Amino acid sequence: MDKREQLVSVAFTLFYEHGVHAVGINRVLAESGIAKKTLYHHFESKDELVAATVDYRDQRFTAWLKSRIDAVTEGMEAIRAIFDALDDWFNGRDDQMQPFHGCFFINVSAEFGDPEHPIHQQCSRHKQAIMELIRYHASLVIAGDAAIQSASDTLAILKEGAIVHAHVLSDAEAASKAKAAAMRLLS
Repeated sequence: MDKREQLVSVAFTLFYEHGVHAVGINRVLAESGIAKKTLYHHFESKDELVAATVDYRDQRFTAWLKSRIDAVTEGMEAIRAIFDALDDWFNGRDDQMQPFHGCFFINVSAEFGDPEHPIHQQCSRHKQAIMELIRYHASLVIAGDAAIQSASDTLAILKEGAIVHAHVLSDAEAASKAKAAAMRLLS
């Protein structure tokens, strides 16, 4: 792992566990063992480092979720796989994901609350991409553009609600409850 990747990886872990604004650059440097000069060689500001951590998480989360979906047949099994993946993540049963501390994109977008802020927009693009993934799989189960859109919106809301419920209420069953609602929706 090169120094830039190491900085991003350490910063992501710290930001995810403690929040972006709660973690200073000096802590990232101390935990990464990398010099300040090297940090500023790669990133002109903390915001640039934060943006890199959002990209880092986007790539890893999306690849992880797609791999979980790709492991099953398309259609209803793919929809189930989304919620099964969340259930494993929430309950620490998936070694591809770090321990669950809520949704990094929700957390970061809340810290950069202005919808016009580039980091907020990055988080929004991630959520939109995941919604498109859900829409694709919903389209294999449901006919008609309006029905597909309605179902995929509802599935995305169930997914997001499960993440928030699991985090805020420490509800270990949030994903399985959301999966049951999703299956009722699609049956």
